[in-house]
Amino acid sequence: MSVQSMHMTLNMRGDAQIENITRRVQDAVTDTGLHDGIVTVFIRHTTASVMVIEDEPGIRADTTALWDRLIPADPQLEHNTRNPGEDNGHSHLRGHLQGPSITIPFSDGALLLGTWQQIVVVDFDTRARTRNLVVQILGE
Repeated sequence: MSVQSMHMTLNMRGDAQIENITRRVQDAVTDTGLHDGIVTVFIRHTTASVMVIEDEPGIRADTTALWDRLIPADPQLEHNTRNPGEDNGHSHLRGHLQGPSITIPFSDGALLLGTWQQIVVVDFDTRARTRNLVVQILGE
């Protein structure tokens, strides 16, 4: 069994931006030369998440609308009131619910995603940031 790790950076604008990273993750798996195993994609931030969606414009819009309904921006959130100048309490809460990582199996060097499944990063923050991800691949 082999474990290989790589790092990925994304320049994101925040405001629930969704960035598709499926090709980059598949390329990372291919570059290892491993045939079968699992890949974990982990984002090193508390105001962004990694998830699997059907990546098309309607789902992107619906996803943004869902987060706005579930956890709207609110200047009265404790994170915002206890930390002068902060306005991203809702961004942290969204990140908590969605989570920082996913794990996907691969076989014959190919991600075993369903027909419409794509890997995306969602940046919930209120401003642009560079996002750092760890892609760790375990396999043989």
